[in-house]
Amino acid sequence: MDAGLETAIARLRGLIAHELQREFPGATVCPLPKGGWAAVYHGTPVTAGDAVMLRAQLAAMNSSSMEVLGLRYVLALCLGLRRGELLGLRWRDVNLETGRLEVVDTLQRVGGRLLLVPPKTEDSARTVPLPSLCVAALWEHRKRQLAERSAAGPAWRDHDLVFPSRRGTPLEPGNLRRSWHPLRSAAGLDGVRFHDLRHTCVTLLLNLETPPQVVREIVGHSDIGVTMTIYAHASLDDRRRALRRLGDALG
Repeated sequence: MDAGLETAIARLRGLIAHELQREFPGATVCPLPKGGWAAVYHGTPVTAGDAVMLRAQLAAMNSSSMEVLGLRYVLALCLGLRRGELLGLRWRDVNLETGRLEVVDTLQRVGGRLLLVPPKTEDSARTVPLPSLCVAALWEHRKRQLAERSAAGPAWRDHDLVFPSRRGTPLEPGNLRRSWHPLRSAAGLDGVRFHDLRHTCVTLLLNLETPPQVVREIVGHSDIGVTMTIYAHASLDDRRRALRRLGDALG
């Protein structure tokens, strides 16, 4: 095999392995005998029924602070946004008139500081259409944030962030994870990580017969194999329903 081709293949395999490690936090990523990689996923799957229950829990929130929390989780569930993408989202990248957002930055800790940096792969930088429920919620969130900014006066430090801290500064990522824990418990989803909402988005879209390539573009996977790896970890309930449909079809 040509040395240049071998180098290109090795680089591609390295990129896929990196994407799997990023997409499956805590998973064991290992090489396969005939090439490629496999991820042994240790997360907790969320079924379609779980997602509906969580959506109802989010809709029941009535305080302004809880509504903001709920909106973050709705966007993660509907759009498959990563935590850094969600916290790095700026209003200049959201067009509520046309119903779309651009993922152009991600909030990351670099050298002990929270910074907005470009996504790690070209596919992660993407345009995502907004479902109507997200558009309506973002309009209300925008109005609420403008009122909070006015009330804060000079204490507000504007970074144009959609989900800043109470002072307008970048939000500590750990706070998002901690606020998720009581909400998941109330919805009966103990053990489900925030990142599992992204995987749920992938699974629900594929269950709705969305073409895998379209799903890959929505969530920003660099390789469609990562998209299908997530789907391969669908819950037992999803598999049971699929086999029930097969049984019905076979009579």
